[in-house]
Amino acid sequence: MSLSIPQAPNSGLFKAGYQNYDAEDGAVLRNIDACRTIASTVQTSLGPYGRNKIVINHLQKMILTSDAATILRELEVVHPAAKLLVMASQQQEAEMGDATNLVIVLAGELLKKAEELLRMGLKTSDIVTGYERAQGFALKALEDLEVEKVEDIRSQAELSKAIRTVIAAKQSGNEDFLADMVAEAVLAVLPKNPYNFNVDNIRVVKIMGGSLEQSKVVKGMVFGREPDGSVKKATKAKVGVYSCPIDISQTETKGTVLLKNAKEMLNFTKGEENQIENIVKELHDSGLRVVVAGSTVGELALHYLNRFGILVIKVLSKFELRRLCRVVGATPLARLGAPMPDEMGSVDIVETLEIGGDRVTVFRQENDVTRTATLVLRGATKNHLDDVERAVDDGVNVVKAITRDARLVPGAGATEMQLVERISALADKTPGLSQYAIRKYAEAFEVIPRTLAESAGLDATEVLARLYTAHTSSTSSPSTKKKSSKDDDEDDEEDGDDDDEEEIPTIGVDIENTDGTGTLDALDEGILDLLVTKSWAIKLATEAARTVLSVDQIIVARQAGGPKPPGPNPNWDEDD
Repeated sequence: MSLSIPQAPNSGLFKAGYQNYDAEDGAVLRNIDACRTIASTVQTSLGPYGRNKIVINHLQKMILTSDAATILRELEVVHPAAKLLVMASQQQEAEMGDATNLVIVLAGELLKKAEELLRMGLKTSDIVTGYERAQGFALKALEDLEVEKVEDIRSQAELSKAIRTVIAAKQSGNEDFLADMVAEAVLAVLPKNPYNFNVDNIRVVKIMGGSLEQSKVVKGMVFGREPDGSVKKATKAKVGVYSCPIDISQTETKGTVLLKNAKEMLNFTKGEENQIENIVKELHDSGLRVVVAGSTVGELALHYLNRFGILVIKVLSKFELRRLCRVVGATPLARLGAPMPDEMGSVDIVETLEIGGDRVTVFRQENDVTRTATLVLRGATKNHLDDVERAVDDGVNVVKAITRDARLVPGAGATEMQLVERISALADKTPGLSQYAIRKYAEAFEVIPRTLAESAGLDATEVLARLYTAHTSSTSSPSTKKKSSKDDDEDDEEDGDDDDEEEIPTIGVDIENTDGTGTLDALDEGILDLLVTKSWAIKLATEAARTVLSVDQIIVARQAGGPKPPGPNPNWDEDD
């Protein structure tokens, strides 16, 4: 009689190598822990006084930034639950181009509060239901908090008002200068219908040296190199764009030629010279005066281009080549030869400028609305320039969001404090277990003003106490309570004419601590956030938190074969 060997339950269910983490192992709590770790990593980078992170990626490139989207992109998170948070932040970056940090921090705080509820004995289903209801109410309450609006998108002052706060979060101290520059660049390319504004039409060229104040906006495209030939300027010129090398075509096979005397050698090179001369003459005769090469330009071809007075510049990036085609209205050609009239573009001015010792080439159209504007940024170090570029990028994305929804809400944590008050009021009126989840959802918004105060070196507890006092006293009047707890438009009609905007408290965190209280009026100081950006951040953060809470099991397959990923570099902190 053979002895039967007891086996683990479900041992034959999965292929060998699978790892299984289920609810008995505390999968939910472990997932929350991983998400909180990723949230605490970027939380200290929130706001104007947020700390920078140095990330050294797998290619040993050093990135110094406080931009959450960049940090997370370079970190290569592998934990499946934490990846959900990163994906929510990436979605916010794709949709709004800003407030990526808010998504991660808020989702992390919601999960932290959910962990407290789980330890109290609530089921995940109760928490998810409560969070879902609170999210719907939060988005409605956010609509009521509008205090300003970008009335005229073609006004530089109005645009700067909305861009200022976003840039201040990355480049505190330079926000006024950069906001005006971004607004100027945007207005130069804004089409007749602002909804069709394309963020890709604002380019950035970084030139080391000088100070940020020497940065400027150039209408047109700027390339950080000078033309290859001796011709450096052209006006009202026809442009040909070639994605192929401008050189004699090379044969596929190698051949050997025996030359017996000097005459044979002259004749041998003569044919090549004639061929290139004919090609360049053909270009000149078709009216081309500017040639843009997407690949190499041969020495001989360059000689003839100079002789015929044709300006030639190499643009090796295919993306830049595509953008230049859009600016000049040309078609990129894969064959060398005279282009058809409809394949040629035209440019008003091509000139070479010297900026801080670097020579750059500018393609400029003189008409009122140019297709592209370029911000030429100056700065002392490459890392600083990269960070300024990210701030500019956020500013341009804000303009795109304004074309969709121009409403503004108070910044500096004032909106979040209002949401804490209003959602807490909803929790007081909600029966059943979901009221606990709604109250914790409200408390989670506290994390924004608290983090802003902590990063500025203020006493967070004291500042929060002052904010609670300011926001509670101003929402204690009957009409305000009615407004904040309204469920339909009828209530709105009843109290819409009382004092609509006066009822919204706009007291937020004063990171400068100018009057010693740590609080300020965000509206008076012009600290305003876009309503649509906040709305998307709340949606995505809540969705990510609910998804993580709904997971009760993680099943991980064994990694497929192939080369092993590179391990950590043991000498990362040593100089070469």
